[in-house]
Amino acid sequence: MGSNNDISLKALAKINLGLDVVRRREDGYHEVRMIMQTIHLYDRLDIKRTKEPGIQIQTNLSFLPVNENNLIYKAAKLLMDEFSITDGVSVKLDKRIPVAAGMAGGSTDAAAMLIGVNRLFSLGLTKRQLMERGVDVPYCIMRGTALAEGIGEALSPLPPMVKCPVLIAKPSISVSTKFVYQNLKLDDTTIHPDIDRLIDDIKAKNLHDIAAHMGNVLETVTIPNYPVIDEIKKHMLSNGAVGAMMSGSGPTVFGLFDDEDTAKKAYKAMRSSHLARQVYLTSVYNNRK
Repeated sequence: MGSNNDISLKALAKINLGLDVVRRREDGYHEVRMIMQTIHLYDRLDIKRTKEPGIQIQTNLSFLPVNENNLIYKAAKLLMDEFSITDGVSVKLDKRIPVAAGMAGGSTDAAAMLIGVNRLFSLGLTKRQLMERGVDVPYCIMRGTALAEGIGEALSPLPPMVKCPVLIAKPSISVSTKFVYQNLKLDDTTIHPDIDRLIDDIKAKNLHDIAAHMGNVLETVTIPNYPVIDEIKKHMLSNGAVGAMMSGSGPTVFGLFDDEDTAKKAYKAMRSSHLARQVYLTSVYNNRK
């Protein structure tokens, strides 16, 4: 954990086991029903308390902002302003979660930063109080398996997802979340995933049923525009995944496996296929035993 003046935290990524867009609201926001799942792929934040005021960020990726445009910076500033903290913090971010990939990488880093500042400066905020202080951050503080509704802000914990290997593959393309939502057509022909059925499968801990009933309505936009997403899905399935799907608004694809050996072979096959720029083999994370 480090001393009282420094702390090392893991910021865990998420995938969506189900993502449905119910409707577009008058204000332009989309109403969703999503099942979120934390996985063991993570960024690491080494946070130090400094006598020198201000927020210093170092990162292993040169293209990430290290100023107020970084969500870590915003999260730290939020608490430091609120509690009139005069000391500073320095953060070393080792980023492994693919960026702009539908995996909540920025939000999970911000969540870890809130937790870190809370501990380093002994602010005494509860998990619930920290969740109230960030946009997109609450789920990353909560972790585990959860249903998100409304515009994503209404969270209900679900029973833990069955543990299994998860293969992650991000192609070298970037997909704009805004583009995906703007081009999403919701009409009578839209095939919506059955989120309630998926929740029942999760409760029953039946991996094959979960895989069969996973669905992401945003694939109707991304796959026609970015066929590589479908190629990656097919590659995972032909290499033994029980299910494969795009996470969030993409372009990351994940595959669920029912045994470690098959998952390891699929990982090697995916790496040598050159379909994806970043490939990771990880597993489902449960915060409740």
